[in-house]
Amino acid sequence: MSSVLLTGGAGYIGSHTAVTLQADGFEPVVLDNFSNSHPLVMDRLAQITGRDMPLEQGDVLDTGWLSQVLLRHRPAAIVHFAGDKAVGESVAQPLKYFHNNIGGAVSLMRAMVQATAEGGWERPPALVFSSSATVYGDPASVPITEDFPRSHTNPYGHTKLVIEDMLAAQIAADPSWRVGVLRYFNPVGAHPSGLIGEDPEGPPNNLMPYVSQVAVGRRPFLQVYGSDYPTPDGTGVRDYIHVMDLAAGHVAAVRSLLQTPGSFTVNLGTGRGHSVLEVVRAFERVSGRPVPFRFTDRRAGDVAQCWADPTRARQRLGWCATRGLDEMCADAWRWQSRNPQGYRAG
Repeated sequence: MSSVLLTGGAGYIGSHTAVTLQADGFEPVVLDNFSNSHPLVMDRLAQITGRDMPLEQGDVLDTGWLSQVLLRHRPAAIVHFAGDKAVGESVAQPLKYFHNNIGGAVSLMRAMVQATAEGGWERPPALVFSSSATVYGDPASVPITEDFPRSHTNPYGHTKLVIEDMLAAQIAADPSWRVGVLRYFNPVGAHPSGLIGEDPEGPPNNLMPYVSQVAVGRRPFLQVYGSDYPTPDGTGVRDYIHVMDLAAGHVAAVRSLLQTPGSFTVNLGTGRGHSVLEVVRAFERVSGRPVPFRFTDRRAGDVAQCWADPTRARQRLGWCATRGLDEMCADAWRWQSRNPQGYRAG
């Protein structure tokens, strides 16, 4: 089996991608420092897959160590998830984001160059980069295609944009590099087993885990940031994509890079937007639990509406999202109801 290294592989999206890669015949290797994830994830992955996954515990900022990891496992591909991801926190602590996200990407790319030279490899491993729809800033229209102008409204989005530019420069300098840039929209949901899911540290920065924690009784009410956006119900509209669909997109990206020449950038989304209140109503419907909410001020760095045109992903990767909002909410609720305190109760 081809080995695939997942930086940040014990995190929310990384863990679901690990399961999906293994089911598709790859050998995932999880690399994580557990700064925003939990070691219990590895036990849960073993329960789902029936085997222990290789784990490398350390930090992507340690270039020398990372190069040795690459030489040890000789991955056919790398999926780079590792980094900080909260928009609000990035506004308050921009230096943390520039250091960890941009610095981590530079370290990984340097380690790839070093390992390729030391290992005598013909070319570096293929690289899939976890980018974001935040690189589109506040879009002038929707749906968003990959050719839209890029900008940023917060330091988190800025880091993703800079890393995309670094990768483009490296491809231009060394055409042997094979890179897939995946611009995520809004991942939600959980593995259908209920064993792994989204478990943020502290108050959630994303909508679905906040809704889930209110429904399970961990929080008294949901804060809805903004009720006066130019949208049908005044709340922000986003393209929510089931994390298992997103994971399948990563497998498709890895396969494409290994089988087809060239690099690419694609959106991973459903092509449909849902407002905050639509998500709340859907969650109440599938869970049978009330989700009380209160409106509060808009959050710095947020945009009114954002959803994808996923046509290019279908054409290049043969991939499209298949799960709807009710399934997203049902799987998120199964995870949260079975793990009311997340992994920390395990």
